[in-house]
Amino acid sequence: MPRPATAPPSLRHGRLEAALRTLELSVRRRLDGLLQGNHLGLVPGPGSEPGEARIYQPGDDVRRMDWAVTARTTEAHVRETVADRELETWVVLDLSPSLDFGTAACEKRDLAVAALAAVAHLTRGGGNRIGALVATGQRTVRIPARGGLAHARGLIRRVAQTPRAPEGTRGDLTAAIEQLRRPPRRRGLAVVISDFLGEPDWERPLRALSTRHDLLAVEVLDPRELELPEVGTVVLADPETGRQREVVTTPLLCREFAAAAAEHRDRVAATLRRCGAAHLTLRTDSDWIADVVRFALARKRAWSGGGR
Repeated sequence: MPRPATAPPSLRHGRLEAALRTLELSVRRRLDGLLQGNHLGLVPGPGSEPGEARIYQPGDDVRRMDWAVTARTTEAHVRETVADRELETWVVLDLSPSLDFGTAACEKRDLAVAALAAVAHLTRGGGNRIGALVATGQRTVRIPARGGLAHARGLIRRVAQTPRAPEGTRGDLTAAIEQLRRPPRRRGLAVVISDFLGEPDWERPLRALSTRHDLLAVEVLDPRELELPEVGTVVLADPETGRQREVVTTPLLCREFAAAAAEHRDRVAATLRRCGAAHLTLRTDSDWIADVVRFALARKRAWSGGGR
C-alpha cells in the first residue's frame, strides 16, 4: 500500500538522508506562511518581561492582574508581558520500544522524529537554541543545545540514527525528565514527546520542570492502541516486557479495551493539565502537520486574546 502524502517519511530501509530532506521540505512548505510571529505559537506569547497594561477582558489570566493600575483607574487591568528575545528549547524524546509500532500510515517512532523536526523549525532563528535528551530505555543520549540551521539538521539526523533498543527493554520517561531538570537551566521551553503509556510516574518531575519552563507535551498515538478490531484470535505483545498473550477479539473484549484505553488517555490528559503542560496529540492515521498547525494557531489566538 502506498504511503499517504500526509504521513512523515519512513526513516528505515537505508534511505535516511532522502527521508530527512523530505521531512524538512514538508515541514517548511506547510508551516511557513501559516504561522507568523515570535516562536510561532508553540511558546506562550507573554514570556517573562513586563510590558504594557491594558483593560481586563473575560478569559484573561487573573495571575497577570496589575493591581496598582487597577486601583488607580478603578478598572481592572492586566499587565502584558514581552516574549523573551532568545529561547532555549530542550526536547525529551521517548524512543523506547513501544514507539517502534504502527498500524496506520507510519510508525510512532517516525511521527516522534517528525514532531521533533516541527519543534526545531518553529523555534529556530533569532539566536534561539535547541537541545535534546533521547531515551530508548537502554540508554539516554544528550545532545547539547545550540543554534543555527546546521545544528538543527544535525540534531534531527542524530536522533533518527539512534539505534532501537532490543524488544523487552522498558522505557523510563521519568528518569529522562529528571535528567532534564539537573542541572537547572535558564528559563525556556521544555518539550516531552512520548506515547505516555503506562502509569504517569512522570508527573512529579514534570511538575517540578514547569516551575522553571513552559511545557509542551506531544502525545504520539496509533489507532490500534485505542480500539481493537473484531478479527478473531490475535496475539498481543508488550514490546517493553516481551510478554505475549493470545486473545479472542469478541465484541465485549473490544468494548472493554476501548473503554480502558479512553480512561488511560483521559488520565494522561488530566495529569498533563495538572503539570501546566500544553497538550498536542499526533496520530499515525492523521495529517500530523495539519494537527500541529491547528494546535499552534489555537495557542496564538488564546494568548493574543482572540480565542474568546
